[in-house]
Amino acid sequence: MSQSRESSVVISRYISPGMLGLGIGYFLWYTPYSGLAKALSGGLLPGSGRVGGLVLLPGVAVGMTVAMLVFLAASGWWRHAGSAQVGRYAVPVPRPATAASAAWMALIVATTTLNFTFAGFSVLFMLVMMRIETIVLAPAMDLLHRRRISRYSWIAIGLSLMSALIALADVTSYRLTAAAFASLAIYVGAYAGRFDIMSRHAKTGEVGDRRYFVEEHMTTPIFLLIMLAIPALIGQGPFMGALREGFASLFAGPAGLYTLAIGVCYEGLFIFTTLIFLDRREYAFCMPVHVCSSLLAGVAASVGLRALFGTAPPSGAQMVAAACVIAAAFTLSYPAIRSQLAARRQIRRLLFVCGGNVARSPMAEAIARAELAALPASRARRWEVLSAGLWADGSRLARPAAEALDRLDVATGEHRSRPVTPELLRASTAVYCMTEEQRRAVVAVDPDAVNRTFRLDPYADIPEPAGATVDSYLDCARRLRQMVRSRLWELVVANARPARMIASVQRSG
Repeated sequence: MSQSRESSVVISRYISPGMLGLGIGYFLWYTPYSGLAKALSGGLLPGSGRVGGLVLLPGVAVGMTVAMLVFLAASGWWRHAGSAQVGRYAVPVPRPATAASAAWMALIVATTTLNFTFAGFSVLFMLVMMRIETIVLAPAMDLLHRRRISRYSWIAIGLSLMSALIALADVTSYRLTAAAFASLAIYVGAYAGRFDIMSRHAKTGEVGDRRYFVEEHMTTPIFLLIMLAIPALIGQGPFMGALREGFASLFAGPAGLYTLAIGVCYEGLFIFTTLIFLDRREYAFCMPVHVCSSLLAGVAASVGLRALFGTAPPSGAQMVAAACVIAAAFTLSYPAIRSQLAARRQIRRLLFVCGGNVARSPMAEAIARAELAALPASRARRWEVLSAGLWADGSRLARPAAEALDRLDVATGEHRSRPVTPELLRASTAVYCMTEEQRRAVVAVDPDAVNRTFRLDPYADIPEPAGATVDSYLDCARRLRQMVRSRLWELVVANARPARMIASVQRSG
C-alpha cells in the first residue's frame, strides 16, 4: 500500500468515527428505540392496543437478529469471528469468553426493553435509574477487587445517590413495582458481568477488539431468542404465556411490526454503545458519552411522545435528577480527562526494538530522528526516539548498517546497544518491534506494555539483512524508512493512537 493510500485509510477509519460520532449515533438510535417501546406498551401507536413488555420481547429479539445479519453481511465484519469447520464449511463461532459476554448482553437487552414498558414510569425516570447504576458500578467493581477509589469516584457516587433521592422523592410521577426493581437489579448485574469480561478480553485498541465485537454481536440475539423461546414453548403460567403470545403475534398486525422495529433500533444502538465501551481508555472516560447520549435520547423521546400523543412530560424533579447523573459522569471521568491533557503536554517516546540492537532498531531510530527533524518544530518537539535490544550487550552499530544509513544521508551518531527493560517500556508511548516474535518477547518483559507494543510493519516481519553486504543492509534501511514514515505520519501528523492506526491499516489490506 502506498503512503497516500494508507493516509486516506487512516483518516476515513480513525478520525471520522470518533467518540463524538459514536455518541451521536447512539443518541440517534436510542431515541426511537425508547420512544417506540414506551408508546407500544402504552397503547399509543395506531393499529395496536397496549402491548405488555414480555409480549413485545420476542419481536425485539427477531428484529435484532435480522438487523444483525444484515449489518455483519454488509460490513463484511463477520470474517473477524472465530470459526469451526463443519464439513466443507467454516462456521462462525464465538470463544467461551465472548459467548459469556453475549449471555450477559442478552439479559441487558431484555431488561432495558422491559424497563421502558412498565406502566407509571417515564422514559427519563428509568434512564436515570439505569445510568445511576452504571456510574456506581465502576467504583463498586474497584471495591470488589480491593482497588483504591479516587475522591472523584466518591463524588460521582454522591451525585448519583443525590439523583436517586431526587427522582425517588418525586412520588407523584411514578408507581413503585417489585417487577421494575427486579428488572433494574438484573440489568446492573448483567452489566457487571459484561464489563468484567470486556476488561479482560477486549479494550486493547487492537484488531482483537473487532473479533470480540463481532462474536458478542452475532451471539447476543441468538441467546436472547433461546432465552425467550424455551419458556414460550413450555407456555405454563402468565410469564411463559406472554412470551408465547409475543411469538404468535409477530406477523399478525401492526403490533408485531412495531416490535420488530424496536429490535432493529436496538441493533443500531448496540453497535454504537459497544464501540464506545471498547475504546481502549478507561470506562470512566467512555461513561460520559454513554450517559449523556442516552439521557439526551430519553429527553428527546419524552418530548416526541408529548408532541405526538400528548403524554405527560418528565417532571422537573426528573430533569434535575438527569442533570445530577450527567454531572456525576463528568466527575467520574475527570481523572482520565486530566491525564489525557497532561499526556499531550509531555514528551512522548518512540522505542524501536530488535534482537541485538546493532542493526535494524538503531537504523530505525536514526531514520526516525531524521524524519522528525524535517517536520515543523511544533509537531516534532514533543517526541524523542530510542532503540533497544532483547539481548543487547553494549555493542556498537554494525558497520554495514552505518554505511547503509550514510548512503541514505541519515546521521548515525554514537550508538551503544542497550537492553529492553520494564522501566524503558513504561516510559515509552509506542514500542515498535521488527518481528511478531519480538513483540511477544517485549510483552513478556512488561505485560502492561501490550497496548503500546506493535510490529513496525503491520503486514510482515522485518528480518535481519541477509548476509553482511552493504546492499542487503541498504534494502533493509529503505524498508525501515518506509515503515517509519508511515508510523510517524500516524502518531505525529494525524495525532492518533498507534493501536487504532495499525488496526486501520490491517483492515485495509
